[in-house]
Amino acid sequence: MAGLFILQRKKVSFNILVLGALGGAIAFGALLNRFDAGAVAQSMRWIGLVGEIYVRLLKMAVIPLIFVSIVCAIINQKSGRQLGRVAAWSLVFLLGTAAVAATVGGAAAIGFGLSAEGIAIGESEAATAHSLEEAAGGMGLLERTIVEIIPSNPFYAMTGQGANATLSVVLIACLVGIAVIGVRTYEPEQAELFTEWMNALNTLVVEIVMMIIMLTPYGIFSLMTGTVAGSDFSGILKLLKFVLASYSAILAMFAVHAALLAALGLNPLTYCRKALTALTFAFTSRTSAGTLPLTVRTLTEKMGVSGGVANLTASLGVSIGQNGCAAIYPAMLVVMVLPTVGRTMTPGFFLVMVLTITVVSIGIAGVGGGATFAGIMVLSALGLPVGIAGLLIAIEPLIDMGRTALNVSDGMVSALGTARITGNLRKEVYDDPRAEFVDQASGH
Repeated sequence: MAGLFILQRKKVSFNILVLGALGGAIAFGALLNRFDAGAVAQSMRWIGLVGEIYVRLLKMAVIPLIFVSIVCAIINQKSGRQLGRVAAWSLVFLLGTAAVAATVGGAAAIGFGLSAEGIAIGESEAATAHSLEEAAGGMGLLERTIVEIIPSNPFYAMTGQGANATLSVVLIACLVGIAVIGVRTYEPEQAELFTEWMNALNTLVVEIVMMIIMLTPYGIFSLMTGTVAGSDFSGILKLLKFVLASYSAILAMFAVHAALLAALGLNPLTYCRKALTALTFAFTSRTSAGTLPLTVRTLTEKMGVSGGVANLTASLGVSIGQNGCAAIYPAMLVVMVLPTVGRTMTPGFFLVMVLTITVVSIGIAGVGGGATFAGIMVLSALGLPVGIAGLLIAIEPLIDMGRTALNVSDGMVSALGTARITGNLRKEVYDDPRAEFVDQASGH
C-alpha cells in the first residue's frame, strides 16, 4: 500500500495502479493462504480494514448520488418526453439482456451436464440448505417485492435500508423532479431557487465521490487479498465443473455485451479498456451497489454518457436485470435441481424458466446475498426445492466475483445503449483514448 501511495504521488496512470493492486493482492493473498488459519485471520483484521472502510465510503455515497443526480437530471431536462424515452430504453436493455443471460446460464448448465444429484453435502451445507428452505417458506410473493419498491416512509428509504432501497430512492427522486417541473408553471422563482440549490449540491456530491474513487487501488488490494487468502481451494476443486460452467456463461455474456456495443456502432475494445477499473473493483468487492459511484463516473467522464442517463440507468441496473446474480445463477440452479425431483428440461419449461427469471430480476438487490435471494425466488416460483443453494457454500465467493463484474457491465452497456439511441452520448469522448477521471479539486 505504501508502494501504491508513492506511485500515485508520481501521477502513475490510474488503470496501472488498479492492475498493480490486483496483481499484488493475488500474489500476497496466495502467500497468506499457505499459513495457519489463525495467523491469516489476525493479519486480515488489519489488511481487511482498508477494504471495509473503502466499501463503506462508497455505499455512503450511493444514496446521495442517486437522489441528487436523478433530481438534477429531471429538472434540467428540456422535455419530459425525453425522460420517458430514457427510462423505457433503460428497461428494454436491462430486462432484455437478463432474458439472454438466463438463456445462456441454462444452456451452460445443460451443456456441462450439471446436476445436484451427485453433489455431496456436509453439515454446514445441510444447515444452510435448511435455513434457505425456511426463508423461502416465509418469503413474500413477487407482487409483494414490487409493491415494496414504493416506500411507506421515504426518510427510511433514504437511509439505504431494505432490499429495494435503491429503486425506492430512484422513485422518490423522480417524483421530486417531476414536482419541481410542475411548480415552475405557477411559482417559477421558487422552482429556479430549488434548481440552483440542487445543481450546487450535485457538484458537491460528485466531488466527494471523486475523492473516494481515488482510493480505489487501496480498496482493491485489501479486498482481493482477503478473498484469495480465505479461499477454500479444496472445496473449489470438488465443485470445479460448476465453477467452469458458471464462468463459461459469464464470459459468453461479456461476449454478448461486446456484440451489442458493436451493433450500436461502439468499439468493444474501447469499452473494455475504459470499464476496466469499475469491473475490477466490482470483481474484488462483490457489490454492484457499492460500485455504483464508480460506474456512474466511468460512464460520464470516460465514455461520454450524459449525467441523467448514466445515473438513471446505472441506478436501475443495481436492482433490475442483473445478468450474473439474477439471471445466470438462478437458471443454473433450476437446471441442477430438476433431476432431483424426477423432472427433465423441456423447451416449454425452459421458456417458462427464462420468462420467470426475467420478471423476478426486478428488485434483486445488488449486494452480497443477492444471487441467493434471486435463486430462492425463482425456484419457489417454479415450485422447486430451494436447498440446493446451500450445497454451493465453498465456491460462492469465487463465482460471485465474476457475477458481480457482469452485473456492473450490464448496467454500463445498458446506459451506453440508451444514451446512443436517445442522443445522449458524446461519441467523441467515448472514442478518445485520453478521456480519464477528472479530480475537479486538483485538476488531475
